[in-house]
Amino acid sequence: MKISLKLEYACRVLAYMGRLYDGGSQLAHIEILAQAEDVPRNYLVQILNSLRNGGLLNSRRGKQGGYTLARPPTEITLYEIVAIIDPDMLEIRASRKGESSVAVNEVWASFSASVNETLQKTTLASLIPRYATALYDI
Repeated sequence: MKISLKLEYACRVLAYMGRLYDGGSQLAHIEILAQAEDVPRNYLVQILNSLRNGGLLNSRRGKQGGYTLARPPTEITLYEIVAIIDPDMLEIRASRKGESSVAVNEVWASFSASVNETLQKTTLASLIPRYATALYDI
């Protein structure tokens, strides 16, 4: 299974933000996120806007502005992230033509259900490395 680069970037940046999460008071700045996770800044802006519009991030404008998770990392599922960033990944697009299509579609439907179940059970917290130490601004 191949995930899009956009989804990979979103997961990496959200994992970084999950390490910062302290109830929403510590803001992550675009420049720091882009550098820490090696994501092109202009592309990151688009991703963050999608996540904000999808309800996973809060933002504050201005010089002291930035982004924070809208909820704790333990309450944000990978399913939500995929649904916002790459919803086509959640769809099955097998043909209904041919004599074997029913059996083929059943297998793909089962696979899709399994993937969706895993995505719904897996939270952003699982993407945060266990060895991660707190990040501090110096």
